[in-house]
Amino acid sequence: MSTTPSLSLKYLVNLLNNAECPARLEGNDAQISGMTVDSREVAPSCLFVCKGAAFRPAFLASAIDAGAAAYLCDESLVESLAEAGGNTPRIVASDVRHAMALAAAAAYGNPDERLNIIGITGTKGKSTTAYMLRSIFTAAGVDTSILGSIETDDGMEHYESHNTTPEAPELWRHLRNTEEAGRGIMVMEVSSHGLKYDRVLGLHLGTACFLNIGRDHISPVEHSDFEDYFSSKLRIFEQCRTAVVNLDTDHAERVLDATRAAERIVTFGIERDDAGYQARNIETSTHGISFDLVAEGETRAFTLGMAGAFNVSNALAAIVMARIAGIGFDSIAEGLAHVRVPGRMELVASADENTVCIVDYAHNELSFETLFSSVAREYPGRKVIAVFGAPGGKAVERRECLPRVAGRYADLIVYTEEDPAHERVEDICAELAANTPEGVAHEEIYDREAAVQRAFEAAQSEPSVVLLLAKGDETTQHRGDDYPEVKSDLAMAREILGA
Repeated sequence: MSTTPSLSLKYLVNLLNNAECPARLEGNDAQISGMTVDSREVAPSCLFVCKGAAFRPAFLASAIDAGAAAYLCDESLVESLAEAGGNTPRIVASDVRHAMALAAAAAYGNPDERLNIIGITGTKGKSTTAYMLRSIFTAAGVDTSILGSIETDDGMEHYESHNTTPEAPELWRHLRNTEEAGRGIMVMEVSSHGLKYDRVLGLHLGTACFLNIGRDHISPVEHSDFEDYFSSKLRIFEQCRTAVVNLDTDHAERVLDATRAAERIVTFGIERDDAGYQARNIETSTHGISFDLVAEGETRAFTLGMAGAFNVSNALAAIVMARIAGIGFDSIAEGLAHVRVPGRMELVASADENTVCIVDYAHNELSFETLFSSVAREYPGRKVIAVFGAPGGKAVERRECLPRVAGRYADLIVYTEEDPAHERVEDICAELAANTPEGVAHEEIYDREAAVQRAFEAAQSEPSVVLLLAKGDETTQHRGDDYPEVKSDLAMAREILGA
């Protein structure tokens, strides 16, 4: 078990006020150890955080019953929580998100001061790049933690993730666990939400990588517009020593301008003489992708053990970050040759190869355009069948742009469930169907397993590529407030094709 420091509430209040986050203590001083925002995860003596428009006093009552020593809230909740809180001491802050991040760092002993934390942001490719980098570290014999949209593994806790970047108390707990597990490196995906809503506030990054930018996560509850989304992502450079930038990204000049706060800037790109690290002579085969790396005054040949020529850009990012961390080229080559990213460009084929299935997490406009165009180039003449949906309560623009992109390439689209949360699957699918380009065949099958089965049935008549998108190797569906277990897309593809 991880041990955490014991801190007084007075100490935390002084810390917040000194950081220009006004706060006050109401009630007696107390010692706290650890923090959480989830009443179901309260441990004795922890500090419980009350936040969010949907927060209910019953959550606080449950946390106190479970042993919370104190709670943190903002002014707007003071009166409504008085009865549920009883005599439990509390810290009242002017900005609960700001206060939560600063308090969490202290509560878990500021492990970022002793770890090499590598942060990766971008509209697409974060998970793939993170896994490539961890594969490289593994090849070099370096035990590494990973935190992102697919998996959380800090050396002490290991589970399937629900959020790309968790709330601050959870994040700092994982960093503390990483240190106590004897690991020196955390590779983490940093989402626009994590940056905008102060989940990573105060986190010191050794390296911050910016992969690309496209439209995504624009909705009333996320980012109001593209500018808000883009500017949120650029904040990653405010807290890093070394900035890594893909020169092939849209708005590259603005990205480079945002890196000025960093001590060092390293660039990469495809066939770009102005990049510090560039890839040339890219070739694809059934075994993966080969390319030449031109960097550090030499040209070296690499093989990437996964499909999709577009992944060369992600490989370049991983190479750059590995070199910054002091990893040799032999380990880099081995790590890239043997990389596997769960649910990313996973190929499953029937025995006669009449049907090829690609399981991928592609879920936004930029990743759809990249994937579908790649399939068109690499599998010419084959029928293309795509299965996907859209999440509930967020990223509403996807319901318009995803059918539009898929409709340019797919012969049949099957709309289905994809983490509907508090919305009806039927309503989401109807919206997707309404935005399907005229003349493109499409069906709505709300049960995802039935939708996948239908896609493979439609593929039997001629050589086909079946694309199972957005869920990858995930084994849960977000329904309401729950995450019930389901069969993953990858498992279904292997079962149906007998692979």
